[in-house]
Amino acid sequence: MVGQLLLGLSILVGLHELGHLLTAKMFGMRVEKFSIGFPPKIAGFQWGETEYSIGAIPLGGFVKISGMVDESMDTAQLATEPQPWEFRSKPAWQRLIVMLGGIIVNVITGIIIFVSLVYKNGETYFSREQVIENGIVAYEYGEAIGLQTGDKILDINGEPYQSITELTSGAALLSENGYYSVERNGEVIQVEIPRGFINTFNSEEAFSKFVSIRFPFEVGEVDKGSGAEAAGIQVGDKILSVNGQEIQYFDEMQSALKGLVNQSAQIVRQKGAATDTLTIPVTADARIGIAVQPLVEPVRREYGIGESLSKGTSRAFGVVIVNAKALGKMFTGEVSAKNVSGPIGMAKIYGNSWDWTKFWSITGLISMILAFMNLLPIPALDGGHVMFLLYEMVSGRAPSDKFLENAQKVGMVILLALMVFAIGNDILKLFTGS
Repeated sequence: MVGQLLLGLSILVGLHELGHLLTAKMFGMRVEKFSIGFPPKIAGFQWGETEYSIGAIPLGGFVKISGMVDESMDTAQLATEPQPWEFRSKPAWQRLIVMLGGIIVNVITGIIIFVSLVYKNGETYFSREQVIENGIVAYEYGEAIGLQTGDKILDINGEPYQSITELTSGAALLSENGYYSVERNGEVIQVEIPRGFINTFNSEEAFSKFVSIRFPFEVGEVDKGSGAEAAGIQVGDKILSVNGQEIQYFDEMQSALKGLVNQSAQIVRQKGAATDTLTIPVTADARIGIAVQPLVEPVRREYGIGESLSKGTSRAFGVVIVNAKALGKMFTGEVSAKNVSGPIGMAKIYGNSWDWTKFWSITGLISMILAFMNLLPIPALDGGHVMFLLYEMVSGRAPSDKFLENAQKVGMVILLALMVFAIGNDILKLFTGS
C-alpha cells in the first residue's frame, strides 16, 4: 500500500520536476537543485551546475532555478544584479514555458499511461444493451433515489452510455439536474440524481450498494454436505421456481429464500429438458448450498492504436474535467470537503495487493490530478507563477519581487492548511471507518 504510493509519487514528482529542469536548461537558465522529496536530504550528487538529491519527505519535490522567487525564499540572491542565466532575466514567454513544463509532462504522462492501458487490456464491462435486456438489481443507495429492481436504465441525462460503470461516473453524478431515464413496467420515467449524491460514494464498498446488472443463472457449484447435494442438485441445473414463485433471475431466488429461512423450500429444478420438484432445507443465512453461474457474460473489447489514443486521451482529460467540476461544487457545498484525501487516503486507493494494472491506472489518475492541481492560481504552485506571468505579459509590468515574496508566503500557508486538512480527513476516516 505505502510502497505503491511512494513509487507512484516518486515517478510522477520526478517527471514533473524534470519538466521544469529541461525547459529551464533549454533556455539557458541555471538550475541549482533538483530534488525528489523534501529536505532533509538523504542522498544526492553534483552533476555540472546542478545538485540532484532525494529528500526524506516523499510528498513532493522541487527545482531551484537561479533568480526565481520560489519556496526557498532566497532573498539574498534576488538583492543582487540580475545575471543572464537567471530566471528573472529571461523573457516572460520563456519563464511561462518553464512554469508550465512540469504540468505538461504530467499531462503527457497521464495520457501515455491511459492509452497504454486501453491498448494492452482493452475493456471488460456490462453494456447498456445488456442492462436494457435484463434490468438492474437496485440496492440500498439505488433504492434511496427511487430506482427499483427490474428497472431498465436507458440513458444518463438524455445521452446513451456504453458501460454500467458510467452510471456512477463523476460525469454523471456531478451533472447539473442529472437524471436517469428508466423503463419500468412498460413506461419511461425519469429518476433524478440528487444534488450531492456523489458524496455517498466515498468508498469502494459504496459502489456495490447502488445497482448491478440483473442476470439469469444456472447452478455453478454445489457445496459438499449441503441440502442441495443431498437432494441431487448438480452443476448446470436451472432453478425454475421456489415455493411456486417463478424464478428467472438470481435476485429473485435470493428474495424467495430469505422468506424461507430455517424452513424447507419446494424447488422446481430443470435438468436438460426434464424438470422435477425437490425439497431442500434453507439455512439461517438463506442458502440451499449452491453457488451460481451467471448466464450473462460481460462484453470484452480490444482496441487498436488509433482507438486507444482516442479513448485513452479522452479518459485522461475526463479526470481533469471531473476534478474541476468537483472543486467548483465543493465551494458551493454540493460536494463535501470530507472527500478530500491526503497521503493515507491515496495509499488506501492503491490497496494492499500488488496489481500492475491497478497501479498504473491509479498512477495515471494521480498524474492528471497533479497537473490540474498545479495549474490552480495559488501562489507557491505552478499555477500561481503562471497567473503572475500572464499578468506581466498582458500588462507589460512585472509584479515586484517583494509582492512575489509575500504572495509566495501566502501560498505556502494555504498549501500547508490544505495538507493539514487532507491528513486530518484521512485520520478521521481511519477512526470512523468511512
